[in-house]
This record gives sequence, structure tokens and C-alpha cells, in this order.
Amino acid sequence: MSIDRLLTKVLELYQDVHDDARTEQIYGSTTALLTNLSNPLNLSLLTSQLLIAPAIWGRPDAMRTCYRVISIFNSAAIHVRRNELENAKHKGPRAGGGLGSDAWAAAVLKGADGQSNRWQHLLVFAGVLMGMESGNRNSLSGGMRRTVERAVVTAANLALRKNEPVPQAPAGPVTLALNFTFSLLSESSRASLNCDALIPAATTAMLGADGLEDGYFLGAVDIDVRQAVERFTWEPNSPSYLHITQLEKKPLVSGLGPLSRLLGYAIQNARNSQVILQLQDDLIAFTGKLFQHWQVNNKLSELEISEESIYLTPETMSGTWEGLWNFLKKVMYAIVAVSQAVVARSLLDWRLKKHDVAPVVAAKTLHTLRNLYFISSRNGSDSFQVYQFTYLTSLDTLSRFGDASAAFLEEIKPNTEGTIPFHPLHRTLDLFYLNVAEHLPLHLPPEACDKLIIQPAITYLTNAAAPLSPRMMELFESAHSAVLSVLSCPHNAPITVKIVPFYAETLFSSFPKHISPRQFRLAFKTVMQILSPPFPIAASHPQLAETLLEMVRYRASIAGQDPNGQAPLPPPPAADPLEAQEPMSEQSTLVLTLIDALPFLQLDIFEDWMTLAAHAVNEIRDSALREVVKRRFWEVLVSGEMDVERAAIGVAWWGTKGGREAVLFGRAPERQEEMYMMSGALSRPERGSKL
Repeated sequence: MSIDRLLTKVLELYQDVHDDARTEQIYGSTTALLTNLSNPLNLSLLTSQLLIAPAIWGRPDAMRTCYRVISIFNSAAIHVRRNELENAKHKGPRAGGGLGSDAWAAAVLKGADGQSNRWQHLLVFAGVLMGMESGNRNSLSGGMRRTVERAVVTAANLALRKNEPVPQAPAGPVTLALNFTFSLLSESSRASLNCDALIPAATTAMLGADGLEDGYFLGAVDIDVRQAVERFTWEPNSPSYLHITQLEKKPLVSGLGPLSRLLGYAIQNARNSQVILQLQDDLIAFTGKLFQHWQVNNKLSELEISEESIYLTPETMSGTWEGLWNFLKKVMYAIVAVSQAVVARSLLDWRLKKHDVAPVVAAKTLHTLRNLYFISSRNGSDSFQVYQFTYLTSLDTLSRFGDASAAFLEEIKPNTEGTIPFHPLHRTLDLFYLNVAEHLPLHLPPEACDKLIIQPAITYLTNAAAPLSPRMMELFESAHSAVLSVLSCPHNAPITVKIVPFYAETLFSSFPKHISPRQFRLAFKTVMQILSPPFPIAASHPQLAETLLEMVRYRASIAGQDPNGQAPLPPPPAADPLEAQEPMSEQSTLVLTLIDALPFLQLDIFEDWMTLAAHAVNEIRDSALREVVKRRFWEVLVSGEMDVERAAIGVAWWGTKGGREAVLFGRAPERQEEMYMMSGALSRPERGSKL
């Protein structure tokens, strides 16, 4: 069939809606015509009719149609450029229509006329720019490329403009076209984008029906989970998993990474800061729905991470389960990337830095991260740099505003005070709460610190009698950190006096079963710092620090009499780089704790406790464990941990008062009695003396 007859046939087919097979033929014929037509007028006519054809736009899946239109012009542009290069190399019959890239692009752009919508024009322009310039093809001249770029930006801005009573363009097609072409636009072209209008459109496209479907894809999973013998199975051919795999193939979902960068650019360059605050509300709403839909999946959301291999079949673990979490991580990465752009802008925009706005921005970001925490808390998924910047910067901003910090903690505070929640998902939220609370006590009044931080943390400190799962261990450690953060604030001295005895007892009862040697030593060292100068509690309760030291020394002596207390503790997990690798026992850890506390003791008891610590060192029977403690004692003396006064006392004690012998050989320092003599008297000569 000749090109002219094919053009006539295709234009006729455009007038009616057809089945899938015939529609695919129309797409293929349109691509062939765009590649081979030699008359620019016919190219413009074909483009114009395509943009209003019922055969194209009468299909039910509008986003798939938009994607196909972009791909048609992308493929045609690639073929036109290839034919142009071939024709330049070889003489004879010309391949394709014979038009050069510039002439072809100009003819196609003219076809985007007033009969069709601006957002439809944008799809055509996007396809032309991609086909001609992506992959470093550089097909267009500089002038024509700038023309195509201006066409893309102008069409996008006009499509996004509110022009009553004409309905606004659908967000999905506009976002799709810009997502494909954004990386190809020059800086000057990007600067012309209407970012204020782009942000709500791109957000709607990303989170709504054209993208992540408001998280509804998670809601149906529980229906397809079946019990197989004593385990649960989720088949790859189940409707819920097939829906997720199809969702991943959506253009806007498969392009979440570029889409988050597009939104990030719009956030950085928007003129109206209100659209950014609205974006945050949209992110909170979406992530909240995502969390709620996951909570509905009772069979799966009630599983602890450590229990998954027990209650799920191996096929589910390596198939649907792994696929689901990989997809959820991609969603989390995209949302966090957008939130990072908001946080970065809030540091520079004076309108978002105001005292009545800055804590609101920070709190909204933390709400979003809290809703995503069931994803980000799995296997260190929150350790990437973008997440850490977003999280820590928001905490830093919020912590400067005491009232806002208290209001935020009150809003997300655990509902079950005094009891550990049964549902693992609620324990995950408690972990997020404790981790956040740890950063906020500096500007909170003592009453708020007690109510909002100490009491929720005590729930986990007093209910840790049973063996702990990895998640419960995280909660236990976070509870310790939260309590220590409160005690470390000087204005919380009244709370410290009340809490320290209880907290010290909790530390002793938790070690070594529920807390590692490193964590025990760090926690006790922090407490000793809090009870020592210049903290005010050192003056008001001077005996408290020494009382705790006596408790450590007593327990070290008790552990020395117990075979279990002398036995080396199991080595720390290899995955934890913070744990010391030297062998330790319960007794040696307690002695090391005494030594760690020496740099913080008051001067009047400092020398006495160095002697007591030296005695405790030599009560360790195992020579390997004892050598580890001796090295630590020497390290404290010479590493600079002590201030000048204590260092001077330590040197004198080591060199002239028997400290060296006490530590290295276990001999008690002997106090030299002073010998009084008459002026001019001679001492008794030694045997063999000539005097």
C-alpha cells in the first residue's frame, strides 16, 4: 500500500473506536506514516488528526494512551534521524520520507493546533524532544532544539494554568510528559516552568489514581494470604500481587525516581510557599493511608521481622514477600526524596523559617516519616543519606521550639501507657516515638520531660524480663537513650535525683542479659557525667555519684565469686562495628565501668577510687580478661580523658604512691611514714659503710 493510500486509510480509522488489536495496528501505521511521509503538510495534518481521533482518545485507559502517543513520536523521531544519517552516507534511493530532523520536527509541531488541548500538544512535543535528543543523539540544530524545548515548557504552563470556565488539564499526562523530558531541558527552559502550578499537579499524579493509587494496593493483600499447614502463603498469581506487579509497570510508578527529582526541582523554585505546605499535607495523607492499609493486613502486619521465616513459606519469603518490600522501599525512597527537598528549602526560605512556620514544617515532615517507619525500619532501610538529612534536620528544627515539641510528642504519644502493645506495628511506632523523643528534651520543661519521655520509656525498661526479640532490643536501647537524654539536661535536676536510683537498678538488672557490655558502660558513664561537676546535681547531692560507684564495686565483687560472672560473655554480633572485640566477663565489665567513671569524679574522692579500682582489677582471676582491664586503666591515665588536675593527681598516684604496683602487680599502695630527724643528725650507717 502506498504512503498516500495508507494515510487516507489511517485518517478514516481515526474516526471510530476499535478493539485492542485494530488499535495496535493504528498505532503501528501512524508510526510508519510519521517516519515516511515526505510532505510537511501531510505530517502536520496527521499530527492534528491524531490529537482529536476517537480511535485514540476514546479508549478507557487514558494514561496508557498518553504513554503510547509519546512513544509513537519518540520512535518516529528516532527513525527520522537514523534515515537522515543513512541518506547522508549513501547516494541512491532515500530512506524514509527524506525530511531532515529540523524540517520534520517543525512540521510535527505545526500539527499541534487549536483543535486539540494543550496537554495533548505536550505529549507530542515530549515525544519529539526525546526521540531527537535523548541518548546524546543531538539530532536538532541549536535553534530548533530551543524551539522544541520552549514548546514543551509553554504547553506545560498553559495546560496547568487555571483558565475558567475551561477545565484544567489532567495532572497525569502533563506530569508524565515533563517526567520524560525534564532531564533534556536546559536550565533556561526549566526556569520558565510554572513551579507553583506544577507542584500540586505532579503530587496528584504521583500519589493518585495515575500513580500510587493512594496506597489502596496494600488493602487487598490480606484476602489472598492463605494458611498452608502451619505457615502462611501468598501466591504470585493472586489478584493482589498481580495488581502490585501491574502497578509497578505504570509509567509514573516505574519512573518514581525521576518524578521525585522533578518535584524536588519544583519545590526549590516555587514562588508560593503555601503550595509547599499543601504538598506536605498531601504526603501525610498518602502515607497515613498507606500505613492504615498495611495495618488491615492482619496476617502479615502482625509478624515480627524475626518471625517471618517461621510463619511464611519459603516460596512466599523469596517471591511475593521480597517483591512487596522492594516495591514499598521504592515508594519510601521517592517520598523521602520529596520531603528532603521541602526540608532543604525550609532552611533558606525566610517565609518557611519564621518561628510560627518552621516547627510546623518540621512536624509535618516527621509525621510523614512516622507513617513510613514500618518500611524504613526494616533492615536499616533508613540509613541512606537523604533520609538521615531529612530526619535529623527536622528534629533539629523542632527541638528549638519547646511548645511545638511538646505538642508533637503529645500527638504521637503511645496510647497504652504502662504496657507494651501486642501488635508489632504499634511497637514499631513506639520505637519511632522513643527515637524522636531522645532529641527533644533540651527545651521541654521538666514536667513535660517526665510525662512525654520518661514515662513512655519506663514502660520498656520495666517490662524487659523476658528474652528480647531484635525489635524489642531496639526498643529497650531506645528507652535507655531517651531516659539518658532527659537526665543530661541541667534543668532536669529534680527529675534526675528521683530517677537515677531507679535507672541504675534497671541497668544492673538488665546486664548482661538484655544489654551489652558496651551499652552498659556507656549508659553508666553518662550517668556519672550527669552526677559530676559542672552539673548542679553534683553540688546538691554530692554523695549520689559515690553511692553508685559503691554499687558497681559491690556487684563486681559478687560477680567475682560467681563462676557465671567470671566466664567470658558471648562475643557481640559481627554486624555491629561499635562493639568492642576484646573478651569480657560480667565482672570485668563492671570493673571497666569503674575505670570509665574515674575522669568525672570529684577531686576529694578521685585518688581513693583509683586505688579501689586497682584492687578490683586484680580480683579478676582470668589473666586475659585482667590484661584487657589493665590496658583500659592505663588508657584512661594517658589518653587525655582527664582534665589537668585529675591527670596530675593520676600521674603522682601512679609514680610515687604505689599506683603502678597496685595495677600491674596487685600490691596495695603503701603510705610512706615521714621520718623526723634532728638538724645535723646522722642516720644509722649501713653495714659496710666507711662512715
